[in-house]
Amino acid sequence: MKKTFLGLAVAAGLAVSAMAASAQTAVTYLFPAPDFLPAFAPFHLALGKGYYADAGLDVTFRTGQGGADVATQVAVGNADLGGGMGDTALIVRANGLAIRGVALLGGQGITHVAWRNDRNINGIADLRGRSIGVIGFQDTTFYNLLAVLATEGIGRSDADIQGLGPGGIIQNMIGGGIDAMSGVPEWIVAIQDAGVDLTVMPARDYFPSQAQAIIASDAYIASHPEAVQGFVGATLHAVRDIMADPHQAALDYVALVPRHAENVDQIERIMRMYVDSVYAPDGDRPLGAFDPAQLQAADDFYVANDLVTAAVPVEDAYTNQFIAQ
Repeated sequence: MKKTFLGLAVAAGLAVSAMAASAQTAVTYLFPAPDFLPAFAPFHLALGKGYYADAGLDVTFRTGQGGADVATQVAVGNADLGGGMGDTALIVRANGLAIRGVALLGGQGITHVAWRNDRNINGIADLRGRSIGVIGFQDTTFYNLLAVLATEGIGRSDADIQGLGPGGIIQNMIGGGIDAMSGVPEWIVAIQDAGVDLTVMPARDYFPSQAQAIIASDAYIASHPEAVQGFVGATLHAVRDIMADPHQAALDYVALVPRHAENVDQIERIMRMYVDSVYAPDGDRPLGAFDPAQLQAADDFYVANDLVTAAVPVEDAYTNQFIAQ
């Protein structure tokens, strides 16, 4: 009899666990680049520390083929949410992709322009005629670079801009194959750790460059607002963890992404660069929120320079409904 009761108790416990698991909402998130990049640390921390589970979500990560692919897959429903930049929707909605940003991972911009200090470059104006690496020509870091160059009257054809991918940018900057780059903090730290002296300028100093963003389709927002709310809240929780203690965040991150286990010091430097130049607040704007005036300025530039096929109403490019005000 005792064994029978014990068996029933175990069965009941398993049933409760199964019910709890089934109660979680499955969410697929699509990264625009390999998921081991430190730029995606908040997502790994939110998953590993149980923040998504606490929000009732069963999150699966997948990797797309760049920002344009992520926007397409999210728009057609092959992924629930995805990664982009704050101004991604301005670029792709004109092509019929009904996606918008639902959270910004920081109050500053993720794109930085950097150049080798052995190339006699003293400012943006000196990038005329220089070789500059970008990840690709459909990437926001490329558009941000064009905007930065435009502040000095430098057009796309006035510089040797090369689409090299992340590894190619790092290798060519270290080897001296290019003079400058437009990219993200982890590439800069990797190049500096190889002994290359750089000058680093946030694109935000010249243009309303945006941070990394979580994007969703209009349809998914309408049908699964609770899932979007939970995912945004959990991810921003992880961003706040990094801001509060970059050292501990680095330790937690390398435990979750073992390929970085031998580079914890470098990961911490990357974390601190994100805290200082990407996650840092923009005035009183809450973490995660979009600024429509900044998006309008970006949209105006893209239209004026024929970088998009048509202007997009800024209110269609984002929503702050999932951000605590």
